[in-house]
Formats: sequence, C-alpha cells, structure tokens
Amino acid sequence: MEIDVDRELCEANAICVGFAPEVFDLDDEEELVVTSAEIPQNQVERVTQAVASCPKNALLMRG
Repeated sequence: MEIDVDRELCEANAICVGFAPEVFDLDDEEELVVTSAEIPQNQVERVTQAVASCPKNALLMRG
C-alpha cells in the first residue's frame, strides 16, 4: 500500500500524524511528509484511520 497527499488540499493540521506518527510527520516548514513510500503492514489500520479522519480529504491510499 502507498499513500498520496494532495498538496493543494492539505492544511498540515497533523491529525494524520496523531494517528500514524511512524508514517506521517511535519517538516520544519510545517509541510506534511510521508516518511515511508510503502505503508508497513503493521501501520495499515492506523493509516486507514488517518485517511478517514483528514478534514480536507487530502490523503489517498492506493494498493
């Protein structure tokens, strides 16, 4: 599984970081960073929750 971020929609409010800090982070400029190209199997449930909780629907899971 992979995750895509729509940079035009993302407000970097870090809700996804709260759900899956092993996969999401904010950089020094407060931009969302996906720290892993492939979602580790043990993080799929947390990432799914993060995607569902994104207030701007800026996250998309593929695969």
